[in-house]
Amino acid sequence: MELDEFLDRAARVLERAEAWLPPAPEPVDWAATPAARWRPHPAGGGHLEAITRPDPVNLADLRGVDEAIARLTGNAEQFLAGAPANNALLWGARGTGKSSLIKGLLTAYRERGLRLVEVDKADLVHLPAIVEGLAAEPYRFIVFCDDLSFDADERGYKALKVALDGSLAAPPANVLIHATSNRRHLLPESMEENRQARMVDGEIHPAEATDEKIALSERFGLWVPFHPFSQEEYLTAVDHWLLHHGLEADADRHEEALRFALERGSRSGRVAAQFARDCAGRAAL
Repeated sequence: MELDEFLDRAARVLERAEAWLPPAPEPVDWAATPAARWRPHPAGGGHLEAITRPDPVNLADLRGVDEAIARLTGNAEQFLAGAPANNALLWGARGTGKSSLIKGLLTAYRERGLRLVEVDKADLVHLPAIVEGLAAEPYRFIVFCDDLSFDADERGYKALKVALDGSLAAPPANVLIHATSNRRHLLPESMEENRQARMVDGEIHPAEATDEKIALSERFGLWVPFHPFSQEEYLTAVDHWLLHHGLEADADRHEEALRFALERGSRSGRVAAQFARDCAGRAAL
């Protein structure tokens, strides 16, 4: 009798607790959703959450990065055709279009079955589970890790190395990893590491710490560098974004755009878009 009473009370407690719990996450409908992000659970694990309004970046709006666009779209064409393709590391100057280029791939190839999955650096420990969950889907996925940089002892660093190339299990053919970073080797580098290099029979052998840092970035088969904009490239981007907002470029606006960039200490496509947005806003008032 005491057991029956205990079970009855336990059932009532569970009913009350369930009312406070969030609903179970719905699986992503990839036929209707081109992009998703990984949401970790406080108790461990996580799930993919559909992104209902992906940023509609158009590759034609990116200026000064024509070579990068050609290399990334060429790799994407191979990937979508079922041919061999590489994981990609986009590295270099801030604001030059690294993240926008990956978003633009989704806009360009969504109708051909490309899907994008965004994973935060802190959640890279879940990368093997994420990749395994995508393997059975009939779409082609780019797992997107934005603005990566690591300390050597971070767990996500090791997880990314294994996911790229280092596991006994073969990576699924329908998943690639694309990452962006301001650092070519994703890890901070110090002068002390250069001093630890040694010479053997006339050959320079880097220190083990340097080898460890290079080991991650070289697992990306495609390296795409992004360099700071020249003044001419910056003003070309300014002209494009002014036209995008229905404004005309002239000498006065060019001078204003250069001051705008000087205040931010950077000439880039991002700064050009911000300047044109500011001009359009002021013109609208």
